Amino acid sequence: MSDCSDATALGTAQPATEEVKSKVEESAMAQESPKNSAAEIPVTSNGEVDDSHEHGYTRDLKLSLPSGLGLSETQITSHGFDSTKEGVLEAGASQGGQRTRTKSGPVILADEIKNPAMEKLELVRKWSLNTYKCTRQIISEKLGRGSRTVDLELEAQIDILRDNKKKYENILKLAQTLSTQLFQMVHTQKQLGDAFADLSLKSLELHEEFGYNADTQKLLAKNGETLLGAINFFIASVNTLVNKTIEDTLMTVKQYENARIEYDAYRTDLEELNLGPRDANTLPKIEQSQHLFQIHKEKYDKMRSDVSVKLKFLEENKVKVLRNQLVLFHSAVAAYFAGNQKQLELTLKQFHVKLKTPGVDAPSWLEEQ
Repeated sequence: MSDCSDATALGTAQPATEEVKSKVEESAMAQESPKNSAAEIPVTSNGEVDDSHEHGYTRDLKLSLPSGLGLSETQITSHGFDSTKEGVLEAGASQGGQRTRTKSGPVILADEIKNPAMEKLELVRKWSLNTYKCTRQIISEKLGRGSRTVDLELEAQIDILRDNKKKYENILKLAQTLSTQLFQMVHTQKQLGDAFADLSLKSLELHEEFGYNADTQKLLAKNGETLLGAINFFIASVNTLVNKTIEDTLMTVKQYENARIEYDAYRTDLEELNLGPRDANTLPKIEQSQHLFQIHKEKYDKMRSDVSVKLKFLEENKVKVLRNQLVLFHSAVAAYFAGNQKQLELTLKQFHVKLKTPGVDAPSWLEEQ
């Protein structure tokens, strides 16, 4: 009896054991297989998909990444649930100031390329600002409202130079007029001497009288050409002194005056800012204004030094040039009107004045080519 009960119990226990094994195997297969689309999507009470599990999976994946890869450079994009992959990891690597991405797309460079148009626009802006400041300074000075930096000694030297230039220009103009008139007189004397010489050959009874006058006029014409050469040399030297040497110095003076205006304009701006309040907004402006003021002050000091040096050398050169030219002019005119031909020629040789050979005309345009 006991044997039958034991057999019956064994028969009933065997199907139960098989049922338990089948359930365990199904549970293991469910864990190893891909996620079931119906079983893995939690739904909230209002019918929307609950993505809290996905966020938890993302957080766990970020924590499992290597320490060398920053979380700020990591992106996790989730695809649809019917995809064979649960997620795609995209990491950006920072190398040498550049950032690249693993997938295709635009590459952003840290070092921006300079735009020429922006540089030109910045130059125009600075030029406009500087022009405005200088114009305001000039107007305020003319109206008597603005202050002006004055170097009394240097300003006096500049005024004397400008006055002397006007006087030298007047001498140059008169010397050119004298040269023109003397050339016409010499030309007339030549023609008169030729006429006397022709009549001397045709009038036998007045041959000697016409001959004397012909020789006199020709001699005067020759001496006139010599004097004309000395005057033209004097004109050329004075013209170089006035229109090149003095003009070059006056150009430096003009640059000095422009530097002075800029210096006073930025000095006035700095003084106005220093009189105002000092706070977080005005302090950067004051520092920038101080920097610009220092730059223009150095420029002004340099130009003032350059003008002083040029005025000194100009004065030495002017005295040397004018002394020689005035001696030449006086000696040539005195010898001409005294009729001393030898002294006149000697004066020109002394000053190395070269004259045109008498009877030789200027080369034709064909010879010049």
